[in-house]
Amino acid sequence: MFTLLPMDSASLHPSPARRALDTEAVHAGRDDLARQGLHAPPIDLSTTYPSYDSRGEAARIDAFATTGAEPDGPPVYGRLGNPTVARFETALARLEGTDSAVAFASGMAALTAVLLARASTGLRHVVAVRPLYGSSDHLLTAGLLGSEVTWTDPAGIADALRPDTGLVVVESPANPTLAELDLRAVAHSCGSVPLLADNTFATPVLQRPAEHGARLVLHSATKYLGGHGDVMAGVVACDEEFAGRLRQIRFATGGVLHPLAGYLLLRGLATLPIRVRAASATAAELARRLATDPRVAHVHYPRIGGAMIAFETHGDPHKVIAGVRLITPAVSLGSVDSLIQHPASISHRVVGEADRWGAGVSDRLLRLSVGLEDVEDLWADLDGALAPLSRGAGNCATSHSAPAPVNEPAAPTALRPSRTP
Repeated sequence: MFTLLPMDSASLHPSPARRALDTEAVHAGRDDLARQGLHAPPIDLSTTYPSYDSRGEAARIDAFATTGAEPDGPPVYGRLGNPTVARFETALARLEGTDSAVAFASGMAALTAVLLARASTGLRHVVAVRPLYGSSDHLLTAGLLGSEVTWTDPAGIADALRPDTGLVVVESPANPTLAELDLRAVAHSCGSVPLLADNTFATPVLQRPAEHGARLVLHSATKYLGGHGDVMAGVVACDEEFAGRLRQIRFATGGVLHPLAGYLLLRGLATLPIRVRAASATAAELARRLATDPRVAHVHYPRIGGAMIAFETHGDPHKVIAGVRLITPAVSLGSVDSLIQHPASISHRVVGEADRWGAGVSDRLLRLSVGLEDVEDLWADLDGALAPLSRGAGNCATSHSAPAPVNEPAAPTALRPSRTP
């Protein structure tokens, strides 16, 4: 008779020799499968787990309440943890180079948990650098969780810190302008205050913020980690001490990830490196072509590369959105198919106009998430969508922080890395 071995902590968290990123993407979170006679990870859909040892269950729950550590032995209840989700968490932690990772129902649920973790210790003040993802900006600015935010530039982080500062939040490359930060310098400015770096755009394929001093690495796993536009999730990679607090908050607030989503994310990680590299190569070529196109005013493309492009048009950007046929005109990003959207209308609509402009998000800015289609097919679609637009005067370098509004004369085309000093 075949017996499925328990997926205990030792089997899910082995300590293999340091492996290449591509190898970790395929094997992390799956190292115990072969000895169980399995090839594909099982999907555990249980919400509760039987136990005849009530005293033992009480002791494990008390231990969780004290430290937030994953309970030893078999699972207890779905909000305490799920074996399938735990596989994804193990794999993502390995890819980001952290002790642990804690998954949530969405990226915003993950950020909410971090803010609640800091606020629960009396540290409600947050220092943040724009631009951030629009909903992250809104959550901080609106003070929905009782937090107070000070917006600053990277050079002003140290001066903005207060005794009650619990967190510094940055995103690099940033959504949607692709502005890049020197994460090591930012981490140094934070002192003892934890730095949260949103790594959604770069993924661990292009950078690992923990290696540069970030204590917390946030992902909207809906994007590149899943990679196919069919799962919504968030995850925070961090040290085990902080992970324990995040698990406790997840248990209390209920922002758990569904096991099927955990399975899809684990599967997505296996192809993450090849997807990111292939899409990045196409994006770099499209950025080069857009930079020489007289219908395009500015092109933003990160120094570290990646599959995201931001560009500002001469004329009405909404005509480009209406004109694409192969590229999908939709919010979100990181899928195998290419997506384009107008941030001022959708992803950053919740950010006040003055704040958007101050962060470099102009009314002419378009954000393009490049997928795995052939570069010539994508260029043909972009070329056709750009056809109704007027042409600029030539090439000229312009400031990253001075976007051209729709109702003012546009600057000529320039391709430049999107870097914030």
